[in-house]
Amino acid sequence: MNKFALIFAVVLASVSTHALAAGDAVLGQAKAVTCIGCHGVNGNSIVPSFPKLASQSEAYLLKQLRDFKTGARVDGMMVGIVASLTDADMENLAAYYAAQTVSQGAAKKDADIALGQKIYRGGKKDAGVTACIACHGPQGRGIPSAGFPALFSQHAAYVAKQLKLFRQDSINAQTGATKPSRTNDLMINLTKSLTNIEIDAVSEYISGLH
Repeated sequence: MNKFALIFAVVLASVSTHALAAGDAVLGQAKAVTCIGCHGVNGNSIVPSFPKLASQSEAYLLKQLRDFKTGARVDGMMVGIVASLTDADMENLAAYYAAQTVSQGAAKKDADIALGQKIYRGGKKDAGVTACIACHGPQGRGIPSAGFPALFSQHAAYVAKQLKLFRQDSINAQTGATKPSRTNDLMINLTKSLTNIEIDAVSEYISGLH
């Protein structure tokens, strides 16, 4: 399956499984008190290794919480957090964070923005890597109806970590290693040929989108 067909297939599958959530943001705010330590006030974390949740789409946030709950997405810290959450709790949290405004991010002054922009907007043609813009949009706003997350103003360190976790799946398959990874066919395909330098560059570029 070529990369364009893969994206199309993922979009079709995602549209059918990412119905808009219907949580209560007010109840979500009350429940979010326990999330402040890592994700900050109003979902704007100040620690680069923890993601900003503000302005993310409600459906995407809900899916991630459910994935942590079922074990489809593995994180040692999150597994304990979601253990006591009901589905209604997760819907409410998703609604609350989606309604918040993300704090504006900025790339590091010494970041290779030119390289990051090249990959984000044009991909890596010699390796068959599709441009990030295809799923995440010119300003990193994502496509909520298809389950593609917003990336704009996200911490570069967090974005880079996730990209490397997607790439690790390919490394594990090739080497027999069992290091932690993330599983998503589209992202695995798009990250498998990216170097650390390229991942860091595109992550910094993403952080500066707004």
